[in-house]
Amino acid sequence: MLYLLFLLLVVACKDSFLKTEPDVRSSIISVLEKVTVFMENRYQDINLDAVLGFRVLQGYLKGALEKWPLEHELLAQRARVEGMIKKMSSLLEKATHSLVQNDPEYFKEFAPILGPHFWIIPHSWNRTDPLMAYSSFGSTSCFTEETSDACFTYLLGTWKENGKSCIVTNACRNTMTKPACSNYCLSHQLLYFIFADVKGCSDRLFLRAPDYKNIFCASMMKINLEIENNGFNLSSRDLFMENIMLCGMSGFSDFYKLRWLEKILTWQMPKEGCFGEPSEQISASCITVQLYCLISWTHLYCSLPNARGF
Repeated sequence: MLYLLFLLLVVACKDSFLKTEPDVRSSIISVLEKVTVFMENRYQDINLDAVLGFRVLQGYLKGALEKWPLEHELLAQRARVEGMIKKMSSLLEKATHSLVQNDPEYFKEFAPILGPHFWIIPHSWNRTDPLMAYSSFGSTSCFTEETSDACFTYLLGTWKENGKSCIVTNACRNTMTKPACSNYCLSHQLLYFIFADVKGCSDRLFLRAPDYKNIFCASMMKINLEIENNGFNLSSRDLFMENIMLCGMSGFSDFYKLRWLEKILTWQMPKEGCFGEPSEQISASCITVQLYCLISWTHLYCSLPNARGF
C-alpha cells in the first residue's frame, strides 16, 4: 500500500492539551527526528511505500505549522519541526530520483500519489461501529497485489500514457467491494476509496464511499484489537500500523489510542532510527513500517477533541 504517516503535532491543537503534554510531544518529535536521520542515511534504499510515507509526513508537518500556537514555550519545538521539513524536502528529491532510477515503470504508475498536494488532512471525525465489522474474515488473499495495483492505476490515470483517470472497471468494482477480505487486501480496498476521494471520482460506486469506509475501518479496528490481544507479534506490526494510518486518514479518531502510541514508540530501533524487527540488515519492511508508525499520531494530541479520551 501506502503506509504511514504523521499529522504531527498540531493540526488544530488545543492550547490546554499542548501545555499539559510536553513529554508526549517531545517524544513524538524526537522519534520523527530519528526517522529523518534514517532517511538521510538510507534514502537510496527506500521503496515507493517509504517515499510516499515521507511525502505524507512532510505535507502534514507543513499543515501543523500553519496552526501551531505561538506560545513562547512551544517555539523551540516549532523550530525542530521546521528543521525537519527543510531537511526532508532535500531528501525527498534525492529519494525520488533514486526511485526513478531503480524502478521507473512502477514509479510512473504511482507518481501522482507522490505529489506534494495529493494527500488531504481530515476535517471531520467519526468513530468505528463494531456492529459494522465483518463477523468473520475470509481468505487473507482475496486478490493479488497486481490486481489492486491495476485498479489503482485506473483511478490515477496512469494505466497508459495520458490515460483517463477515475475509470472503474467491473473487475475492480467487484474486487474492491468484495466482502470479508482481511489484512492487506482489506487495507487496499480502503486505499482505493481514499484515492477516489482525492481524485474527485464521480462513479456511482463512490456514492457509497462512506458506507464502505465504515465497514472497512470497523473491520480493521477488529483486526487491530486482535493483534493487541495477541501481544503485538512482530509479523503483525506492519499491518497494525498501516491500519492506523489509513483509517486515521479516513477520519476515524478511535484509531488514535494513547496506549497504542506508547507501545509503537517502544518499537523504534535506537541506533538505526527505524521501526521493525531487529536485524543486521535493515529491510525495506523496516523502512516502510517506520513511516506507518509515525505519520498518524498527532491527530491524537492536537487535532482531536477530548484527545485524552482515546
